[in-house]
Amino acid sequence: MSFTPRPYQLEAIEALRKGWADGRNRLAVVLPTGAGKTVVFSHLAHQMLDSLGGRRVLVIAHREELIEQAASKLLAVDPMLRVGIVKAERDNHHDADVIVASVQTLAVQRRREAIRDIGLIIVDECHHAAARSYMEVLRHFGAWDPDGAKVAGFTATMTRTDGGLAEVWDDVVFRLDILDMIGDGYLCDVRGKSITVDTLDLNKVKTRGGDLVEGQLGKALEDSGALDAIAAAYREHAADRPGVVFTPTVATAQQAAAALTAAGITAAPVWGDMGRDERRATLARYEAGDVQVLTNCMVLTEGFDAPHTSCIVVARPTKSPGLYVQMVGRGLRPAPGKRDALLLDVMGAASRHKLASMVDLTEREIGETSEGKSLRQVAEEHAASEKRRTLVAQVTAEEINLFGGSSICWLRTPAGTWFIRVSNAMTLFLQRDAGTRLYRMRRWTADGGVQAPREDTARPLGDALAWLEQQARVLAPGAFVDRRARWRAGKPSPKQLGLCRRRGITVPRQATAGEVADLIDTEHVTSVLDSLLTAA
Repeated sequence: MSFTPRPYQLEAIEALRKGWADGRNRLAVVLPTGAGKTVVFSHLAHQMLDSLGGRRVLVIAHREELIEQAASKLLAVDPMLRVGIVKAERDNHHDADVIVASVQTLAVQRRREAIRDIGLIIVDECHHAAARSYMEVLRHFGAWDPDGAKVAGFTATMTRTDGGLAEVWDDVVFRLDILDMIGDGYLCDVRGKSITVDTLDLNKVKTRGGDLVEGQLGKALEDSGALDAIAAAYREHAADRPGVVFTPTVATAQQAAAALTAAGITAAPVWGDMGRDERRATLARYEAGDVQVLTNCMVLTEGFDAPHTSCIVVARPTKSPGLYVQMVGRGLRPAPGKRDALLLDVMGAASRHKLASMVDLTEREIGETSEGKSLRQVAEEHAASEKRRTLVAQVTAEEINLFGGSSICWLRTPAGTWFIRVSNAMTLFLQRDAGTRLYRMRRWTADGGVQAPREDTARPLGDALAWLEQQARVLAPGAFVDRRARWRAGKPSPKQLGLCRRRGITVPRQATAGEVADLIDTEHVTSVLDSLLTAA
């Protein structure tokens, strides 16, 4: 099986090569979970070998699953590559073109000193690279030396609560947002739903290292009955979906599996210290469909690849957007028959903590999510709203400038229709052309209703305004339509005030005759035009 790179994967490789050519050495690529970062760096290694002058490629990872994945993808990209693995008792690097190594093994001085001639270092899950073990390994292989190895880091989220990443990486040269991946069909859309547990009090859970303390969080979940609430919610909203539940402790992972099983859903827990063979067997049962739900204590955030997963339960509330993205990303890979992913977020009744949520899956500003709507829908609605708001602001500024600078007395109905009252039986007005920023000229008469001109052409606002003003000057005495007419500054007449009382029009104190005339005209034209235009 070969892996033909997607367009964005080729762009990421090109961005790295250009960055190195520009003199920057330690470069990072941020791709959403499911974007195929292993495929990207496998092609990168394949392409770069010929330009390294006989030197080799070193891939650094921190988990067994990541190491095995990297080795298999490298061979899938180029079956002729000699790929060696350095991990614990395995030490196959002497004749290898590409060495995939555990950072824990390379942290042992004699193990890393035995590996020579490295020209390119690839760091998988590079948001861990600020850790001391990574820093020691990178320095050993010349990552900070002018003529040392080039370095490429790959991650789904460039965040780490204990900082230091800016000391490792010179630049992020390529970044792809999850919404781009969803829009192009490379990832599934995701819908969110909150599981609110009224008895779960997260205010009692302390923060350490920028996130909620796992032990206290686990106890809060156990004491609140949240695990039974999760099982009930899963049965109600995701009964037909294979899923993964993330919990803060081993005990909560085991209890969550028991609660799900009691609710009639086959579930099994996995955790870090679980025996390797037992964990592999459990994952295989999930892959085969014999287990519907995996519960885990933070071992499936990286390197876990099960595209059929269509429900993610975040029963590990977190303040870290990076961790949240890692968890939810496990459910976004597309698979045959998979419509979307369902995200069930476990929430307390209230929290003083600012918790990560579905909006943190994207780096774009999309406002607040709402129940039942997918991430893409929320983003599209937000973008449309922002576009409308910008357009309205532009149009309003343009209108105020144009109408405010006119000598003609323009008025506006509450629905936004601009008009000129020519007589008691005639009004000229502008009607917005649907879907554009153009306007059509209209006349209303008591006898004929709304009429269009012979040449019914949609025009820019300035042209439409000028055309109607010319008509108004022909059809009405100048003093009637001129906003600067002398009579407008006088006191309102008893006839005007009496008409306002009969029609229920409130007249402000100190209002002039012109201002009262405008109130009367606006009330009359609104009653006529807005109903007609709404019906149309």
